[in-house]
Amino acid sequence: MKPTDISNPDYFHKVVDCQWACPAHTPVPEYIRLIAAKRYSDAYMINWHSNVFPGILGRTCDRPCEPACRRVRVEEQPVAICRLKRVAADFKSDIKDRLPKVPDQKNGKHIALIGAGPASLTVARDLLPLGYEITLFERDAVSGGAMRTQIPRFRLPAEVLEEELHYILDMGVNCRFGEEITSMQAMLQEQYDAIFVGTGAPLGKRLELPGHEEAAENIHTGIEWLASVAFEHIDAIGKRVIVLGGGNTAMDCCRTSKRLGGEDVTVAVRSGFDEMKASPWEIEDAIAEDIPILNFHVPKKYVLKNGKLVGMEFEKVRKELDDNGRRLLIPTGEDPVIIPCDDVICAIGQENSFPWIERDIGIEFDRWEVPVLDKKTFQSTHERVFFGGDAALGPDNIITAVAHGHDAALSIHLHCNDQELNERPDPLTTLESQKMGIHQWSYDNDISNDVRYAVPHAAKEQTLNDINMEVELGFDPELALNETMRCLNCDVQTVFTDQLCIECDACVDICPTDCITFTGNGDEQDLRQRMLAPAENLTQDIFVSGTLPTERIMAKNEDLCLHCGLCAERCPTSAWDMRKYLYNTAKAVNV
Repeated sequence: MKPTDISNPDYFHKVVDCQWACPAHTPVPEYIRLIAAKRYSDAYMINWHSNVFPGILGRTCDRPCEPACRRVRVEEQPVAICRLKRVAADFKSDIKDRLPKVPDQKNGKHIALIGAGPASLTVARDLLPLGYEITLFERDAVSGGAMRTQIPRFRLPAEVLEEELHYILDMGVNCRFGEEITSMQAMLQEQYDAIFVGTGAPLGKRLELPGHEEAAENIHTGIEWLASVAFEHIDAIGKRVIVLGGGNTAMDCCRTSKRLGGEDVTVAVRSGFDEMKASPWEIEDAIAEDIPILNFHVPKKYVLKNGKLVGMEFEKVRKELDDNGRRLLIPTGEDPVIIPCDDVICAIGQENSFPWIERDIGIEFDRWEVPVLDKKTFQSTHERVFFGGDAALGPDNIITAVAHGHDAALSIHLHCNDQELNERPDPLTTLESQKMGIHQWSYDNDISNDVRYAVPHAAKEQTLNDINMEVELGFDPELALNETMRCLNCDVQTVFTDQLCIECDACVDICPTDCITFTGNGDEQDLRQRMLAPAENLTQDIFVSGTLPTERIMAKNEDLCLHCGLCAERCPTSAWDMRKYLYNTAKAVNV
């Protein structure tokens, strides 16, 4: 293999697994160290630069970073990255004077944003400091999109939502609330320099089984029902409720039902528990509130009595895999299951819907009614129209919408300056040694067993009686400090300088994971298998040095490295060094 090119910005970025897994590439270890130092405002601003909504996401994020966390190399549970993000938001000081300044003199470019969800607001945040005039259209009377309408207040308090929304809105957005766009053609005629569509996936899927028409009054679509609760159009539900679906929306629906009068609330899922799309912590919270979840129950019909909904019939199934590994749900042959109910909430998925976009104006859609986009730039087949969030690629989550917003804002900026959209600027990176002495480092590199700390919850008897009372209380400073100590500082990289190596193999002897090997070179497949600990994770590169005096090379299994720094401490020539790698994605505001 050729020596590793560590100047490639993605090489060390991929080694920081949590940051790599985050759609917005938030510098996770950096802000965790700041929390450990009680520099909460600094930690908040690092988050705000990347993910825009630290307080919101610290409560609601789907946490793609946590399964990637290297702590699971040592223990079962990852670092509580998401909950630490909330700590930064909970304990920060007033940060308004640290927000970007918006120039009074505009640059002459006018951008329209359709929909006031996380993607559109991210675009606004990135473009306003550059002098763009931003007009935001939203059919509701308030901003927030799905963050407001689909996330209950017992998970996301209104004051947290309003605070982070207004950090952006107060930068000078021209807000047109209560104004629904009915024609894209008309918008294009307004001569906006670019139009961004961030309307989400607003159409909830319905389950029109036998009996649906007669029982329609008591059959609700999950996202629409949650929105009605959020806007206080609904404040009650029947005593017996069935929620259909196994995603996060279903968990929000069942828990909300408990707070609106549902005494007997049941969740029914077609699949097995291991295939439920809901986040594990969402399922845990629902179970903790005594909500049963029935798996392998396929709904067959609504049960009526005298024209009124009284129950639902299910067929019990089991899972089998066909010859191609596809899941099949096979009826068990057992008698149908009848579950009594007064109301049914269908939380079985969402779909895109663009009836207001004419099909003859140059914007193409695929057979699923999803816009045809450049996945890198988020530009549609009409050069002035961009999409992001759920509106772009279908239902996903808030942090993905934020990432789309950053990319789309950069594309809009390049477009408005007549630059090539695919020629994206490089990320901002630094690589700094952390050595302070022979055996001293500027970061904590102690690797010890330390199980994940539990976050306190409010008493169930209180939260179930108040739909606005937050269930999770968050970490206090002491618990937060303890949890930060579990971070392995994966952004502090082990950097090897082959010209300094004397091949004493001291690093090999002291490495606790056997991730370092000195051996003859070979092709990648061969070399991966000859390492002391075979590098079997093909998604993770291996660090290969140049040829050493003995004709050997150093090969390091990045997948196993704990960044403990023992190799650098033991090395007598400083061939190994620990260097902090800070990676920030390029954004319009940085160009």
